[in-house]
Amino acid sequence: MDQEKNCQGTIGAGETRADVRHTDATLYLRGDEQYWRTALKQQPDAARKMAPKLRDKWVRMPADDASTAGVCDKQGFVAAMDEDESERQGMKRGSTTEVNGEEALELTKDASGGEKLTLHVATEGEPYILKTTTEGGKNPGSVTFSEYGETVSPEQPPAGETVDMKELAGEQQT
Repeated sequence: MDQEKNCQGTIGAGETRADVRHTDATLYLRGDEQYWRTALKQQPDAARKMAPKLRDKWVRMPADDASTAGVCDKQGFVAAMDEDESERQGMKRGSTTEVNGEEALELTKDASGGEKLTLHVATEGEPYILKTTTEGGKNPGSVTFSEYGETVSPEQPPAGETVDMKELAGEQQT
């Protein structure tokens, strides 16, 4: 992701993954049927009807959609990590591990709500955060960072491979 919220990568929901691209104020997601069933689990009827139609298509959503807010927002993500300095205070130095072939130091902390927070920080060169992980609690998950300083230039998927989420949602209402 870059300062202008352009991004290209992979996100996950549960054990499933989806490709993500953000370009020209539009967010595109492409996942398999299980990804969409997991992502729409709060709306079982919609998940049952829509997941097969969304499978392996690039789903086009406005970047300002509330359900996807922050997906490619680098400043927002970093600000959220820095929001509560107490989250970082008291972190314990762990072992050295590897993240995508780079040596990283683990910093861990048990947080409120039964969460365990882990930061993986590069040990060579700039001390970039390579990965963050939250285990337990309400929102377990991880984010992996790579290609610092590289230009992000995601391409808009071909029109024949895209589905408009708002149009599809409208069809489900009728």
